[in-house]
Amino acid sequence: MSDKRILGLSRQEWALVLVTIFWGSTFVVVKNAMQWSGPFSFVAMRFLMAGVVTFLIFRRDVLRITKKELFSGVLIGAMVFMGYGFQTVGLQTILSSQSAFLTALYVPIVPFLQWIVTKKAPSKMNFLGIALAFAGTIYITGGGITQISLSFGELMTVLAAIALSFEILLFSFFGSKVNVRGMTVIQLFTVSLLGFIVAPLSGEAMPEFSWVLLGSIAFMGVGSGVVQFTMAWAQSSISATRATLIYTGEPIWGAVAGRIVGERLGMGALFGALLIFLGVLVSELKFKFSKADKRE
Repeated sequence: MSDKRILGLSRQEWALVLVTIFWGSTFVVVKNAMQWSGPFSFVAMRFLMAGVVTFLIFRRDVLRITKKELFSGVLIGAMVFMGYGFQTVGLQTILSSQSAFLTALYVPIVPFLQWIVTKKAPSKMNFLGIALAFAGTIYITGGGITQISLSFGELMTVLAAIALSFEILLFSFFGSKVNVRGMTVIQLFTVSLLGFIVAPLSGEAMPEFSWVLLGSIAFMGVGSGVVQFTMAWAQSSISATRATLIYTGEPIWGAVAGRIVGERLGMGALFGALLIFLGVLVSELKFKFSKADKRE
């Protein structure tokens, strides 16, 4: 990279570090908002706000949008909707810190999805990472080493992690091929539209007015717009594996936020969280020192 590096990281990589800090703090915000809104209604309103804000900023890019940008925006938007939708459903019944670690499973999943797409087999470290993350999932969900016991909320969160891993791959694939500003606007409105369609189908009623809910929507809406554009911009010049290495910090920030508001994980869950974090880190450290990344 030709960009000036600060403490070993480029501007794009520092931007993704800030994204992970924001992500970690949002688990608590979203869980709190579920007292006033259904999950899909909240996702719909949150991303509508994000879409409006980004449209006002990038409206010229939207007016010049191409078919490829439209297609990529809708496709990534569908993955984002499933990721955030399932995650929000899960947050109704599990701790925000627990959700943060389970959502982080998308990091060791990415290399295996790349295997399907590129036919390049994951490394031994990838396999070790996914094994550690899998063992951590058993502990954090309370099933113990002899059984897997996923509650509905935990299952939804694992499905969210799978959807978000597809989002990361699609960002890296399309990021350098399209105008990311126009694509981001389409993506955000796609998430909102899907939310408004699914909310009534799942039996959700429109939430009553609440200043807390409005503040959460505004905070998450503006933040989501900035985050999705930042991810698309940053991943247009760095690999999916570099990005996912940075994203390993997300569950730590989520756990910190949960601790601040009084959440406490049991010893078994804490051990599981540690295993997931180690699995995430081990899986991506191999890529950090690989020949492919050195050529970037």
